[in-house]
Amino acid sequence: MKIVFLALTLIAGLMSCAQQPTPKGDVFKTSAGNLYVYHVGHASVTLTLNGKVIQVDPYSAQADYDTLPKADLALITHEHGDHLDSVALAKAKKANTEIITTSTAATVLKDAKVMANGESTTWGNIKIAAVPAYNMVHMRPDGRHFHPKGVGNGYVLTIGDFRLYIAADTENIPEMSELKNIDVAFLPKNLPYTMTDEMFIAAAKSFKPKVVYVYHYFELDNLESIKKELATDGVEVRVFKK
Repeated sequence: MKIVFLALTLIAGLMSCAQQPTPKGDVFKTSAGNLYVYHVGHASVTLTLNGKVIQVDPYSAQADYDTLPKADLALITHEHGDHLDSVALAKAKKANTEIITTSTAATVLKDAKVMANGESTTWGNIKIAAVPAYNMVHMRPDGRHFHPKGVGNGYVLTIGDFRLYIAADTENIPEMSELKNIDVAFLPKNLPYTMTDEMFIAAAKSFKPKVVYVYHYFELDNLESIKKELATDGVEVRVFKK
């Protein structure tokens, strides 16, 4: 009986340590397969395509990454602690995980591939472009922008005939109007670090994604009015409710 008890205890322990599957979230059909998109929370996003997992800005305050599938690719947008969380990233990665980030974040992530605004690369059958993410208006008390131009990356992923935009920490910068054929976008909406409601609406209107997710937000008081405003431009606004 003692042996049976010990065996059952061991099995229970192993089961408790097993990874829990990531919620699949929303599914979008691409010519390269079904893309599952899930907003973990804050600026953290999980993308799954054909069994490959991409973790964007994993953050310990939003999830225990020991319980989520390990990343085949990690995208880090900039060096701030809610985007570059070394503890969460250590849990999210495996031995052969590839990391793409900025030159500033790469001073911490020594094994990462560095991309600057305007550069592009390929990962498997996905094209990844680094695009600007910065403030023009919102500043620290000392007059420095929270996110200076040329430091952080947003990322545009082209997956077959499908294009996804992760904006990172940014305002409604002029470069957004240059984005073309974006199917899904993640745009931030919080003060004083990123966008006001008006900026969020202007950003979405500037490139008109089919679906825009609100992320990196503190509150959603005006969500219905934002939805109504953007619906006139054919933009669907979505939020992952926790």
